Amino acid sequence: MTEKIITPLRESKKARWLALILLAFAMFCSYIFMDILSPIKDLLESTRGWDSTAFGTYAGSETFLNVFIFFLIFAGIILDKMGVRFTAILSGLVMLLGAIINWYAVTETFMGSSLENWFNNNLNYIPIFDELGVSPFYRGMPASAKLSAVGFMIFGCGVEMAGITVSRGIVKWFRGKELALAMGSEMALARLGVATCMIFAPVFAKWGGKIDVSRPVAFGVILLLIALIMFVVYFFMDKKLDEQTGEAEEKDDPFRIKDIGKILSSSGFWLVALLCVLYYSAIFPFQKYAVNMLQCNLTFTPVADDSIWASNTIAVIQYAIMLIVAGTAFMSNFSKKSKQIILLAISVIFLIAFCYIAYKRQSAESIFAVFPLLAVGITPILGKYVDNKGKAASMLMLGSILLIVCHLTFAFVLPAFKGNQIGGVIVAFITILVLGSSFSLVPASLWPSVPKLVDSKVIGSAYALIFWIQNIGLWLFPMLIGKILQSSNQALINDPTIDEKLKPVLYDYTNPLIMLAFLGVLAFILGFILKIVDKKKNLGLELPNIKK
Repeated sequence: MTEKIITPLRESKKARWLALILLAFAMFCSYIFMDILSPIKDLLESTRGWDSTAFGTYAGSETFLNVFIFFLIFAGIILDKMGVRFTAILSGLVMLLGAIINWYAVTETFMGSSLENWFNNNLNYIPIFDELGVSPFYRGMPASAKLSAVGFMIFGCGVEMAGITVSRGIVKWFRGKELALAMGSEMALARLGVATCMIFAPVFAKWGGKIDVSRPVAFGVILLLIALIMFVVYFFMDKKLDEQTGEAEEKDDPFRIKDIGKILSSSGFWLVALLCVLYYSAIFPFQKYAVNMLQCNLTFTPVADDSIWASNTIAVIQYAIMLIVAGTAFMSNFSKKSKQIILLAISVIFLIAFCYIAYKRQSAESIFAVFPLLAVGITPILGKYVDNKGKAASMLMLGSILLIVCHLTFAFVLPAFKGNQIGGVIVAFITILVLGSSFSLVPASLWPSVPKLVDSKVIGSAYALIFWIQNIGLWLFPMLIGKILQSSNQALINDPTIDEKLKPVLYDYTNPLIMLAFLGVLAFILGFILKIVDKKKNLGLELPNIKK
């Protein structure tokens, strides 16, 4: 009597894509929380006293523990030893804890409390970190910003742990299959979180005519609870896969420090890691200031409170249109040519409608919400191309060029349209869409390259090391942008003739944007070097992922 052969779940296209959806939706929720305060930077300044330095310090705190306490390295070790399931649940719990602290810090309840008084009088000097100039706090930093930074640090540990876990999970389910397409699709869905918080954070903050910056954060906390539920569902699905394949969730081989040495000895690994930090440092820190940058460089006419364009209903309609744009653009990648043309036509029509509503709302945050939409459509295309044709290193170079062009456009071209409502908005929309598409090249070409550079046993640690190096940039550049912005606008800040409430939307962003463009230049140089190294050492970065 022959034994029945069990086909592993990952051999089922529906099953592995369901696993991807669970992981991607959890990251979608975490991306919303990551930038939940970015669209309301001006409100934080006017209601909580956060100037650009305080906001930049808060924004950089997300990665502080990952960088200086080496939490990400430990997260990679935990992932390699305990497996995807355990680490996914742990990351979800850590994110939720940090988010709750972050929420409490910006509530009315915290203001005037004994805890606020404690934070005002403490954490003004951190031994060693102050001497090194890397302290996450400073004397005079608002108490709400300090506690928010503490919560954001804890959240940052969870979200980066989730990032390496999701990458490892996708490799587990898609190795030898549509790996780049899967990673690109996961990131495309996750990035819709950016648009979600851009549209809804200001709505919740201004709900009922009373400004309360804690409401958007509470919204983010609820979503992170949903993310934890997604990880729990994935837990049981992944467990079933291991039962079918006989794979052990905990590794038989113990983790050894020399494994990290093997990873660090790879020149290809270092080039990919440095490319990653440059790419992400030019995008994620910018996202936190992008809305304020648009407020400072575009001319808006206030919409009357009783106008339909100022209503929350329009915000919901805009979001629904965004989902149609994203959905049709994404599905077009998996459709036959005749249906593909129809889906793309629908996507373009609704994208124009989305932009029109954003313009009529006269809202910088709703304009920047267009950021991930083109990326959602083209990321799967790029992923398919890398899976079937290769050319990952070449795509990274192309992405660098687009980064440079976009940041220089924001720095020099957009300000020239100040006063021209329609022209400025058109330039902003085009540049934001292109910037979002350039970022698509990272998940589609860079992340799937990592399994080609390291042994599968230590891939969790490899992703952790890359994320750790990336986190150095994500800690440093939000603070640098804030400090450069503050120092570049001292005349404005000290001018007593200008209303204090107007100052946050009058900043000159030229210098921070030039710095971000320079990161693109460095990324292009490293991409060129990576291509040369790949050719010499046959790393396989320019080869297809799908093995025929």
